Amino acid sequence: MLNKFLLTKEQNIFLAKKVLVSNIYNSAKLEGINTTYPDTKTILDGINVPTLKLDEINCILNLRDAWNYVLSSIDSDINLEFICKVNSYVSRNESLEWGVLRTGKVGINGVDYIPDVPIKEKVVDEINSILREECETKRAINLMLYLMRSQVFWDGNKRTSMIVANKIMIENGCGIITIKEEFINEFNNLLTKYYNTGNMTEIEYFIYNKCIYGLEI
Repeated sequence: MLNKFLLTKEQNIFLAKKVLVSNIYNSAKLEGINTTYPDTKTILDGINVPTLKLDEINCILNLRDAWNYVLSSIDSDINLEFICKVNSYVSRNESLEWGVLRTGKVGINGVDYIPDVPIKEKVVDEINSILREECETKRAINLMLYLMRSQVFWDGNKRTSMIVANKIMIENGCGIITIKEEFINEFNNLLTKYYNTGNMTEIEYFIYNKCIYGLEI
């Protein structure tokens, strides 16, 4: 796998800020929130949208805060502490605990696979192993998929994983990963297959080919 885009960090930060509303909208749709792009922008502008529930509005605002944290910490090292911090924004007031590894069992709707209760040392070792991947785009995708399947947090795993992956993409000038609305169904089907089999080849290929965007310089 090769990086699809070769931007400067500054160019990629510009891109991330330019498409921030779209990224948050796409993430909200991936979570099943029945928002529109104009409604999402209205919420991010600080105006209430009466057609959305309070927890749906909170999800969108949490995504904004998580993205703001990452963009303000773009030069920070990626480690478990950083990932937990992102989750503390993403899942704030949404789960049993946020910003810490889950301590009990969870299931995933629609799949037979049941993720193990995360053990900190094993999670750290796996993260460090993935971060040694030479290709930054592959590193970002693999970390995202590992965190999604492992379900290391009580809630917000997909959202946290994608934002953390984009931190890798942005700091290395590789573009932005986002699942556009037109690809959500295909992504979810491939994600279910990956959860059940543990084989990420097919969904990795899908993300690389359909879900990475950049600037044409």
